[in-house]
Amino acid sequence: MDIEKFRLFCLSLPDTDEGMPFQGFFLNSRSILVFYVHSKMFCLLDIDNFESCTIKCHTDKIEELKDKYLAVANPFNLSKKHWISVGFDKDLSDEKILKLVEDSYELVKKNPKKN
Repeated sequence: MDIEKFRLFCLSLPDTDEGMPFQGFFLNSRSILVFYVHSKMFCLLDIDNFESCTIKCHTDKIEELKDKYLAVANPFNLSKKHWISVGFDKDLSDEKILKLVEDSYELVKKNPKKN
């Protein structure tokens, strides 16, 4: 998976924005790129270490995905109940990874942030 291809895919989803909200925090979080829909995160990754992405996932699918794929693991520093980490260049095709990202986008889009 190529980082620019991945980024362009995320940005191709309607109403998607990107940002780097953690630059003022810890050194290891300054290179985290976040993709948002309706001001809510649906995907994040480290642009300096493009080995995986973290995405929102249907709660009832998380254990099944972790059991089935070595590429799917617990997220770093987010709720294991709602998020997964997906490794690139493992046992998931690029197409399947992009489908999981799209599912994350749809999940977040359906539950807009309340003002």
